[in-house]
Amino acid sequence: MFIENLQFSLNATVPVFLMMIFGWFCQKVGLLDEHTTAKLNKFTFKTTLPALLFIDLSQADFRAVWDTKFVLFCIGATSVSVLIAFLYSLMHKDKAERGEIIQASYRSSAAVLGIAFVKNIYGEATMAALMIAGTVPLYNIIAVISLSLTSPEKKGSGRKLFLDTLKGIVTNPIIIGIFVGMAWSLLKIPQPVILEKSVTYLANMATPLSLIALGASFRTSDAKGKLRVTLGISLLKLIIFCGMFLPVAVWLGFRDEKLIAILVMLGSATTGSCFVMAKNFGHKGTITAFSVMLTTLGSAFTLTAWLFILKTLDYI
Repeated sequence: MFIENLQFSLNATVPVFLMMIFGWFCQKVGLLDEHTTAKLNKFTFKTTLPALLFIDLSQADFRAVWDTKFVLFCIGATSVSVLIAFLYSLMHKDKAERGEIIQASYRSSAAVLGIAFVKNIYGEATMAALMIAGTVPLYNIIAVISLSLTSPEKKGSGRKLFLDTLKGIVTNPIIIGIFVGMAWSLLKIPQPVILEKSVTYLANMATPLSLIALGASFRTSDAKGKLRVTLGISLLKLIIFCGMFLPVAVWLGFRDEKLIAILVMLGSATTGSCFVMAKNFGHKGTITAFSVMLTTLGSAFTLTAWLFILKTLDYI
């Protein structure tokens, strides 16, 4: 049983991280430069990931898969995680870097790693899409607020902050893909074969391309001088939040795909888009970049361990 559970956990995590290592290798040998990687990240974020979420949700019986308790749990756990991240940031002397610490501590790579893991284990990502629908808007709102209030440039009024936040949510391609897929399912709109196959081609590229781009984004030079604070972020991101909320999720009765989606929401790596947002609000981005790198490397081991524990206890 031990060997079977370990094999299950490794089969779920190793292929995901091998793709990331492949992306890092491509960057090292010059096949992917910084400009190309940025374009690849943008391409996957705006096209392939929304297509994947649309396909999964539009073809599902959404009335049957919707779970209000699950979505509310995701929102609640994220909100408490943000509060803990805020308290941790107060321990850092440089006020201008506190926004980066908050964002890097709570914001998971839900769209990339979340979909990859759930898809790898269960073959579909419907529950991951529900988790994203509940958390991504909150992710964006808190990120914009925390980065704006702690920005070294201190630009923008409260009204502008509100409008920018609202625009970021409404125009987020992943949010659009989720809600269009939900509407398509609820309205029971038929999918012509040409549309289905075309969107499926895009959707099939989402996971490998996003993981390759994430691996190619690693920059080891960002690690200098920020090890202590990023170790704290990694501890929160990969261990503490999971240790706090997974027992609650199990107690509430979440199992299988829902529990995996919750695990990824709580314990996956800091998303690479944090760096882009930090830079756009005038931050240096050093803490963010190193957090992405360190949590991604660490999650290869911690996610495997959490999966092994959940599998051994027969919760997945």
